[in-house]
Amino acid sequence: MSVRELDTTSVKALVEDAAAAPSMHNAQPWRFRFRRADSTFRLYADLERAMPHADPTTRGLHLGCAAALLNLRVAATHAGWAPVTELLPDPANTRLLAVVRLTSPALAVNECAEDLAPLYPAVHRRHTSRQPFTDEAIPQALKDALCGAALLEGGHLVFPSAWHVETLLDLVHDAEGRDAMDSAASEELRQWTRTGTGAAEAASDGIPENAFGPRERSGRAPVRDFAGRRPVPGRATAAFENTPQLAILGTAGDGPRDWLRAGQAMERVLLQATLDGLSTSLTSQALEWPELRWAVRDPESAMGFIQMVFRLGYGPAGPGTPRRPVHEVLDIE
Repeated sequence: MSVRELDTTSVKALVEDAAAAPSMHNAQPWRFRFRRADSTFRLYADLERAMPHADPTTRGLHLGCAAALLNLRVAATHAGWAPVTELLPDPANTRLLAVVRLTSPALAVNECAEDLAPLYPAVHRRHTSRQPFTDEAIPQALKDALCGAALLEGGHLVFPSAWHVETLLDLVHDAEGRDAMDSAASEELRQWTRTGTGAAEAASDGIPENAFGPRERSGRAPVRDFAGRRPVPGRATAAFENTPQLAILGTAGDGPRDWLRAGQAMERVLLQATLDGLSTSLTSQALEWPELRWAVRDPESAMGFIQMVFRLGYGPAGPGTPRRPVHEVLDIE
């Protein structure tokens, strides 16, 4: 079948797969446009879903959009196409983040279709888990595979040493305190949480209360508490890890192109971790404060800029979070 014969149902299915990606507070800040004339997807930033307080540079927004881009590439290769991708194709239009042209695998150049397709089963299985993880250590072979996954997308993943983990946990704790004392930060967070049975069930974005996870009774896991000081009826408490297993993702630069590479690397790591039987969550609290973000990196590391912190381990899978209907995020020309 020619890519020019890609029907509307197939286009919608590809975007549905793309939109399964994680994003800051599940804001889903992306829009797609499919052009039948040249069989291309265009990925745009939806700036109406930006977070001026927590993400003033839109770095986090770019990471989420890039995660959706990686999912689109995975879904396309699974469906038999080769996605030829160009980042930031139009300097005059900064909202246009990427163009993905679908072509036959035989015509693709510098694409790793054979590496992407096996990730597809994890696209809809990957969910953020805000549950306690066990103390079982992640085998070195799995760590190496995750580091390799990041490298394939231009990112650099490292598992920090014990002293660096302690520093990271201190910085997250500092950020949590700052957030709690900042009324603007608290209000922005509330805008993206869905509490109460009716609101949670009707939501198409944001974090519903069933995804908050238990309140931390003990432990040091860097899990954002979306409930804040608000009581959630029936919410349990639990003991979390005292020594969470963390990984940090970085890039050499810190501009929009770097963020797009980092977001694809982030999602590739998450999908690979899911296939490997790991539960995952993302931690960005300390990265949302410029005066803390610089301290997250290891001063002895060659890594230039930290883009995301992962919490990995063995534990319950998180629940799925709501997704916007495809017709809200896709235009077809």
